[in-house]
Amino acid sequence: MKIEELYQKKGNKIRCLVCERQCIIAEGKRGICKNYANLSGRLIHLGYGKLSAVESRPIEIKPFFHYYPNSTALTFSGFGCNFYCPWCQNYHLSFSEPPEDTREVLPEELVNLALKSGDNGLCASFNEPATLYTYLLDSFELAGREGLYSCLVTNGYFTTKALKRLIESGASGFSIDIKGCPEMKVLSTVDHKKVFRNAKEALNLGAHVEMVYLIVTNTNDFEECYRWIFKKHVELLGEDTPLHINRYYPMNYWGEKETPVKRLLMLKEVAQREYNLNYVYIGNIGSIKHETTYCPKCGEKLIIRSAYRVLTWRLTKNNKCPKCGTKIPIYGEFNPF
Repeated sequence: MKIEELYQKKGNKIRCLVCERQCIIAEGKRGICKNYANLSGRLIHLGYGKLSAVESRPIEIKPFFHYYPNSTALTFSGFGCNFYCPWCQNYHLSFSEPPEDTREVLPEELVNLALKSGDNGLCASFNEPATLYTYLLDSFELAGREGLYSCLVTNGYFTTKALKRLIESGASGFSIDIKGCPEMKVLSTVDHKKVFRNAKEALNLGAHVEMVYLIVTNTNDFEECYRWIFKKHVELLGEDTPLHINRYYPMNYWGEKETPVKRLLMLKEVAQREYNLNYVYIGNIGSIKHETTYCPKCGEKLIIRSAYRVLTWRLTKNNKCPKCGTKIPIYGEFNPF
């Protein structure tokens, strides 16, 4: 357990300021994520170092296609969430609270394991990293001292103050899930505008951002919703911020059928042709064609990927298209084959 300083006193209660849920927590109680509690008028991170998984994984699986390409990250997770999506792939972790008998993994242990495994960085994933916020600050700062990058797969629902501290601690990559739009009935208590606000703020603070839009059948795939998402993306994040349009499969207690591939192809076409997004990928269908980076100017194949690894890398030393010289946005170094 560790004290987290991002909170406000509210009489005999406290308001947690780690994420935009901003839970008001009574003495002895926990917030919605089950990881932060009010103990003696202080915000205590009960989930500090209580990890549910630790394993080395390719960066492309996050998905990150323009961030330290072909590298691997020691990927770790905790327990709990602040959204509880009914279609959650990792619901066995996200819908659980930190077990009291789980041994705490110190940041030093985590970083040493990454170095020993030959990984290039750390990545908080599987469940929502906001549940491990205080632990991330310590782990990412230590990782940076050892020459490792730090990144997150997140719903992006941090407060702006928490986001800034996270980036200052060393977080440089954000794979952010945009769950839907204001008109969506599911997750109606989530302010999706704040997700885009944070993505823009992360870019402004020098971090790398890739957006992930999981197309859930009959849920967030209607025209008003996808056009709102594409419009916000281009207006706030720009044409060069990658967008991953991913296929949904039934999971947890959401029983809608898997996303039709034709639907994914149509949405990619709309994003590219009508909203001029330069880097749109389709995930969860195993298509090399739709995971390949093409030059937005001349159409040249530049980065070919398969099974979450880079097969072909054709950019110049300065990350330019060898045919027309267009600069391709890449954050971090490419890890050679």
